[in-house]
Amino acid sequence: MCQHQTQCPSADSPDRDAAQVVAHHPEQGWSLLCNGVLLFEDTGELLPNGQIIAPHRPLGIELIVTAA
Repeated sequence: MCQHQTQCPSADSPDRDAAQVVAHHPEQGWSLLCNGVLLFEDTGELLPNGQIIAPHRPLGIELIVTAA
């Protein structure tokens, strides 16, 4: 699907989020990557084969609680 000179990672690659954005709709909360992945602002993904990847955003340091 990718036509870039250095090909972007495929949709089934672990680094699929590194593909170039071909359509960006921040008002709707999603971007389409050149490998066919729909990337949502909550870091969830919809792969071209219909597989859903749950959001995987990292926890901010302010959300980490340590026991005293």
